[in-house]
Amino acid sequence: MNGMIFKGVIPAITTPFKNGALDEEALRRHIDHQIKGGVQAILFCGTTGESPTLSHEEHKRVVAIGVEECRGKVPVMASAGSNCTAESIDFALHAKKVGADGLLVVTPYYNKPTQEGIYQHFKAIGDAAPLPIIAYNIPGRCGVNILPETLARMTKELGLAGVKEATGDLNQMIRTIELCGPNFLVSCGDDGLTLPLLSVGGHGVISVACNLIPGPLVEMWKAWEAGETAKARELFFKMLPLFKALFVETNPIPVKASLALAGFMTGEMRLPMCPPQPETMEKLKPILKTWGLI
Repeated sequence: MNGMIFKGVIPAITTPFKNGALDEEALRRHIDHQIKGGVQAILFCGTTGESPTLSHEEHKRVVAIGVEECRGKVPVMASAGSNCTAESIDFALHAKKVGADGLLVVTPYYNKPTQEGIYQHFKAIGDAAPLPIIAYNIPGRCGVNILPETLARMTKELGLAGVKEATGDLNQMIRTIELCGPNFLVSCGDDGLTLPLLSVGGHGVISVACNLIPGPLVEMWKAWEAGETAKARELFFKMLPLFKALFVETNPIPVKASLALAGFMTGEMRLPMCPPQPETMEKLKPILKTWGLI
């Protein structure tokens, strides 16, 4: 299936909480801010959206709100990942029912399936809910890597639409592009590798920093697409200190604290995510000031 509807800059949008509950009003405002920033699509209920601590009902509600707010404006990518295939299918079927445009499916974590198990997991989800599926490859969180050869097999046999690449291994990303071809979406999962991946044929970024600075990220991507490489490089290096600061502690701790400082939402998180250390905030504040966020 065609994953190129997700080419470009996509925020992995945070999930606002207030007094322990989903803050729907803040979520709608944040979606509107991203759309006004020019993003090409929005991802809901990813890692940055604290999906591990959302109830199934909350997860589905966030996706439904996303579809409602984005309809006719930008495509919706709904996370449907789990280490239980049946659970992933349930999320995928709901996303399809409410009108999401595609799915992000993370490699099953903790139970560490084989490459064949990964293949069968994605096959079962695609068979149940025929939508464009973007695989999310993040071995650091999942304990298993989707090999480029497995991605190529899934592309050929299952119609896998793309991959969010968060291995941190540019050589693997290049190999995936070689094996899967130009119509297979390769989106960066690390803000700090966005420009390097674009330079070897990648198609965009699913971004944490976009929650804070959608406009500059979109401007960089558009500059690259227009062949304005010097401008893209200048913007990339201007944003690089923010990219680095947002990963001083485990994502989404720094970005959510930054969004609270900037007045977008409360910054409330659910355990085991906890407020950042004071030294983290001291690193973030001057960078946020540089961008006019505080």
